[in-house]
This record gives sequence, C-alpha cells and structure tokens, in this order.
Amino acid sequence: MRYLALATFLLVYALFVILPKRRAHVAIVGALFLVLCGVLTPKSAVTAVHWNVIGIFVGTLALAEIFSYSRMPAYLAELLVNAAGRTSLAILFICGLTSFISAFVENVATVIIIAPVALSLAKKLKISPVLLIIAIAVSSNLQGTATLIGDPPSMILAGFAKMTFNDFFIYHGKLGIFFAVQIGAIASFIVLYLFFRRHSERISLERKERVITWIPTILLTIFIVCVAFSSFIDPEFRFLAGVISMFFGLISLIWYVWSAKGDGVKFVKRLDWNTTLFLIGVFIIVASLTETGWLVAIADALGALAGDNVLFAFLLIISISTLVSAFVCNIPYLAAMIPVAQQVAADLGVDQPLILFALLIGSCLGGNITPIGASANIVSMGILRRQGYVIPFRTFVKLGLPFTLAAVSSSALFLWLVWRY
Repeated sequence: MRYLALATFLLVYALFVILPKRRAHVAIVGALFLVLCGVLTPKSAVTAVHWNVIGIFVGTLALAEIFSYSRMPAYLAELLVNAAGRTSLAILFICGLTSFISAFVENVATVIIIAPVALSLAKKLKISPVLLIIAIAVSSNLQGTATLIGDPPSMILAGFAKMTFNDFFIYHGKLGIFFAVQIGAIASFIVLYLFFRRHSERISLERKERVITWIPTILLTIFIVCVAFSSFIDPEFRFLAGVISMFFGLISLIWYVWSAKGDGVKFVKRLDWNTTLFLIGVFIIVASLTETGWLVAIADALGALAGDNVLFAFLLIISISTLVSAFVCNIPYLAAMIPVAQQVAADLGVDQPLILFALLIGSCLGGNITPIGASANIVSMGILRRQGYVIPFRTFVKLGLPFTLAAVSSSALFLWLVWRY
C-alpha cells in the first residue's frame, strides 16, 4: 500500500502537468482509486478533506461573481486612472487595485474583473496590452497570498495549521504573512515601475462606468468582517469560516436571482467547480502520503540535508518551492509539503511559522515566473489570445522573473528577521 500511494501521487502529479485542463478529473479519479484499493477508507478520505476550506472557496467565488456584476471594480479602475494623470502611474494604480481586490477575492476572478479595464486603457492609449495584462496577473497572485480568503494555497495553509483570518496579520504576537507580502509588494512594484516608466504620457479617461448596485460591495465588506470575527468563536478554524462563506454565497445567489433578475442556474455554473473538485481530490491524495509515512520520510531527508543549520533549511524550503511552483500547480505541492515543513520545523526546534510562511511565499509567488505557474497566469494568457496576441514563454518570464525575485527575496528577509528570534 505504501508504494501504491507514492506511485499514484507521482502519476497524478505528472498528469496535472500534462493535462492542465483535466486537473479536476485527474484528482478525483486518483482519490477514488486510492479508496478503492484500500489505501484509505471512505471515512478517512472524507475526513481528509478540509471542508472549512472548501466552504470558504465556494462562498468567495459566489461573492466575487456579484461583485463583478456590480461593476464596482471597473468603476474604481476609472477613478484611479483619472487620479493618476500619467500612463505609468495609471498602470501601477490598476495593478494596485488588482492587488487589493485579490487579497479578498480569488485570483482568477480578480483577473477576470480587472482585465477588461486594462484592455480598454491599452486601446485608448494605443499601446500593447500584453505587459499590462501580465502585470495584473502577477499582482493578483502576489496579494492573494496575504489573507486567508485570497487564494486556495492560503486557505490550505490555514486548514492544516489551524490559522484564523486574523492570524495572517498577527500570529503568536508577531507580524504575520500579510506584512511579509506587503514588503514583497513594495519591492515588486518598483520592478513594475521600471518596466512601465517610459509611458509618461498624460491621460484622462471619459467616465463611462457606473456602479449598478452597492449591495455586492456591502455584502463583501460584511463578509470580511464576519470571517475576521469568526476566529474568536472558532479559534481552531474547524467550521465557522466555511459556514459563514457558504451563507454569504447563498445570499449572493438569492440576491442575484430575486433582485438582479439574473439566471440562477447560469450563476451556479459560472462558479469554478473544477478547482473545487481539484481541491477535494488533492486533499485525499496528500492524506494517503501522510497515512503511509511518506511525508515523514521526506521531512527526515530534508532535515538530514539541512542538518542543524536553520538558515539553510529556510532558504532550501523557499528556493525549492519557488522553483517547483514556477512550472507546476502550487496547490498539490503546498498541500503535500505543509506536513513536511511542520516536521522540519519541529526537528530544528524553530517556530513553525518561519518554515510554513517560507513555504507559502515560495509556492505562491514562484508561480509568477512563468505563464503556466498559476491559474491566473493561464487565464490572462487566454484573455490576450482572444485579443489576437500569442505570447511567447520568454515574454512572460521577462516580467515575471524579476517581479518574483524582488518579491520573494524581500519577503524572505522580512520573515527571517521577524520569525527567527
């Protein structure tokens, strides 16, 4: 059973890379195979899924759908562009808006919300939208790491480590991952400025966008407050945040059907069920490695390689994570490596957050290096393709690599200074 679990994991992982559009199918089939073969019992498979995380993910998708419908993001983008006055600053403001939204809304949804505004801006200025869309994609991936509800990897970390919404800000009395990401954002936005500074033309957009309704914005705000306060009632992060998210998702659906007169069936279909099923399958597959002892073995190997050198272990985790996530989906990698990182931290006798946050930073921001490293990147490339732009691999890397190196290195320095001692 032990080697069957490992072989299944490796095969499924390879298929994630080979068949990126079929990741959900591969994950579910792999999970069912492990249960049918007796590696996991049906009960252990069900309990392996972090249902709280699934609830948060689905609920935020529904909220993002009505937030986009309200046209609030596009309205804010127009305000920022006109406030900027110059093209280079307008581009940075749009990337900043993308970052802000993606801290509370799933990254792919954020790109879909902001991309039309960026395309309109590029058309008005008669410039290529390629680097602008790429900048939006990497900006969304960056801030999606900052909060519990920003992106699935953050939700997964919270699920394993029992971290609440507030723990991303202050954890065990120290500054949390949110502030590490902000340090990385400052460094990476300097990179963006260097790329776009040549666009110094003055700009003013005709105000066309209007907010259809303020209800989605109000619901999203109340939702964030409720999730933040849920940690006081459910400090172990067992169920409440997921229940709250699903409740607000249901309210979003009801409001869309009854007040906005929308099609409820189409609304539900537009939600990202593929990623939802993918997450469920990945949780079960990773649980098989835990049950059969492989994750402990990997942790022991990494611990032996690092010895008693905490700095080397820290740099090893963040470097490997950045490199791996540049080419493969970070969700299964992160889910598999969190127990490993926890064991490495225990063996070294250091605070778990030092290693866990390094893992999250590397696995999330590393996806910004290439167009296949994150779902938001793939979506952004699809948007450009529909506009008639075929983007070479090197074009994405030209912006993604320096952006990532700046963000990861500065975030890593912050984590080391705050969490090592």
